[in-house]
Amino acid sequence: MGDRSRVGEARRAAAELAGRHGFDAIQSGRLAVAVNELGNNLVGHARGGRLLVGACQLGDAIAIELISIDDGPGMADLQACLRDGYSTGGSAGQGLGAVSRLADDFDVYTRPGQGTLILARFYREHDANGAPRRAGAGFDVGAVCVAAPGETVSGDGWNVAMHDNRADVVVADGLGHGPDAAEAAAVALAVFAQARGSHPGRYLELAHGALRTTRGAAVTAARADAGAQRIRYAGAGNVMARVMSGIDDRTLLVQNGTAGLQMRAVQEQEVEWPPHALLIVHSDGIQSRWRLDDPAVLQRDPSLVAAFVFWKFCRGRDDATVVVVRRAQR
Repeated sequence: MGDRSRVGEARRAAAELAGRHGFDAIQSGRLAVAVNELGNNLVGHARGGRLLVGACQLGDAIAIELISIDDGPGMADLQACLRDGYSTGGSAGQGLGAVSRLADDFDVYTRPGQGTLILARFYREHDANGAPRRAGAGFDVGAVCVAAPGETVSGDGWNVAMHDNRADVVVADGLGHGPDAAEAAAVALAVFAQARGSHPGRYLELAHGALRTTRGAAVTAARADAGAQRIRYAGAGNVMARVMSGIDDRTLLVQNGTAGLQMRAVQEQEVEWPPHALLIVHSDGIQSRWRLDDPAVLQRDPSLVAAFVFWKFCRGRDDATVVVVRRAQR
């Protein structure tokens, strides 16, 4: 985001999303203020800044997320930046404090000299007391899905279905990128919706059959069971999954092949899911052997965790998707 005209572009994208998903005029106005503040902050202070704008539906909960990403200089005094009247240069003078008040969910990760991530989430539905209607079933979910440079659609797709104290997760990476890859990912997600409740191995078999009419996709599916503290999973290709906490880091190995093209008999596997561990699933737009130099980031909102992995480990030449699932901390 190198000039202020891009702020207007981001504001129009947010307004289009808000209209498409039924946000009212007041909600759309709050969203616009947040886009202005975050966007102008990036223009005025950031290096290599990006503002991600996206909508997400999990169950009955619909939200629009803004994620600001920049490479520096970071905020040495976060609390000062959040105080009323602390202006982000060139903005309306409301500052990050206004964004934190307007958003239903707000989170910041910053390191002086290295950069800052900011999340502002706006839900469409609220109860009589003004509390946002979040997805239930005891899980918090966050994701980032960004198209390859030069593309207008992502060839990756993801979804999470929550039921009976379980979260079923899928990430599909259509071969290549662009519209044909996006079509393959869409087919994989359609099968996921139709096969609701199926074990990961069975889902992968169904996806393999449906994807034969497409260019094919790398697909990984997992069932995170909070009650049993286990994760069952199956996958074909280079969509990676990891179980991570401050003391644990386990990669979930999947088989070679491409769903829809060539795939051996499905091998479903199972691992432990420690109480404080996150399940992180990502496409190969993210480096395969990344390591966190600050495990404290795992305590942030799952969308910020996903944004951190994208920020630090994106290859920069392909579609990139990161999905994070955590047991709810509310």
